[in-house]
This record gives sequence, C-alpha cells and structure tokens, in this order.
Amino acid sequence: MIETALLENLPDLALASALAFGAGLRLYLVVLLCGLAARLGGWPLPEHLQVLAHPLVIGAAGFMALLEGFADKIPWLDSLWDTLHTLVRIPAGAALAAAVFGDSGTAMAAAAGLLGGTLTATSHLAKSGTRALINASPEPFSNVAVSLAEDALVIGGAWMVARHPLVLLGLLAVVTVGLVLMLRLLVRGARRLLGRLAGPQPG
Repeated sequence: MIETALLENLPDLALASALAFGAGLRLYLVVLLCGLAARLGGWPLPEHLQVLAHPLVIGAAGFMALLEGFADKIPWLDSLWDTLHTLVRIPAGAALAAAVFGDSGTAMAAAAGLLGGTLTATSHLAKSGTRALINASPEPFSNVAVSLAEDALVIGGAWMVARHPLVLLGLLAVVTVGLVLMLRLLVRGARRLLGRLAGPQPG
C-alpha cells in the first residue's frame, strides 16, 4: 500500500524536488519557467501552483529573473545578492514544494515543505559558498561561466522534470549528496582560513 502510494507520487516528488533545488539557485527563473510552460500549455501544474501562470506573476518573475541574471554575473555583487536572498529563497522553495502536494492533505504538504526548504537551503548555501571562493580569484571569467552553468542547470532541470521526472529525481539525489559533502569541505576550509588569519594565540 505504501509502496503503491509512493510510486504514484514519484512524479510530484520529482517536481517538488526540482522546484526546491532550483529555487536555491535561481528562484525567479524557476517561477518564470513554470509559469510560461503552464501558460503555453506545455506543462500542467498542480492546482496550488497554477497561480504561477498568471500574467502578473510571469511579468514580475521575468523582471526579477533578468535582474538576478545580471547581478549574478558580477563578482561580489552576486555574493551580496545571495546573502540578501537567503531570507527569500529558502521559504519560497519550501512553499513551492508544499504547493505541489497541496491536494494531498495538510500533513503531506507540511512534510514536503520541510524537505523542500532543506533542499533549497542546501543548494543555496552550496551556491553562495562556491561563489565566495570564486570571487577570491582576480579574473572575472570563472564567475560568468559558473553563473551561466547555473542558468543551464535550472533550464535543463525544468525540461527533465517535464520529460523524465524519475531520472531527474535520481540525479537530484546524487547531486544533493555531493553538495552536502562539498559544504562540509567549505566549512572546514573556512575554519582553517579563520584560524590562520587569527594567528598564534599569546601564551
């Protein structure tokens, strides 16, 4: 019984995971792609996400996606943008994931929101930490390259969740584990750097 219910909900789980993960990288682009796909009839959204297809939402998301795309490709401005959006992306990712299961009951939606928020936080923190390291480099090209790669990742993820949701779900699981390991390395590196900057303590 549980296995059957799980199998039936796998496409929705893939959608919720993709929205949450993508929100940690490009929240406004995710909302824009969902809205446009639903508006053009290429991607039927769950009932609680159909508001994303409203012209006002699409227009606002499009404007913010352009602004974010510009800010994300300028060294240090991208880190400032990421810092400011820590309070936006994580709750938005949780809300998007919860909305996917809005018809499945309050408990299911709450669980999806909790897991979605965690996934958004993981991708957001990995992105922010990576960008901070890249910004330490004097050349600007790696910053632009990584930003474009993130754009492609979100767009590719949107295509895969519509065409191959189960494959995307598996890929997201692997990528998430990799990001968690990378975050651990980033934290260790930051601690060592702070220790060196602090210098030897007086005896």
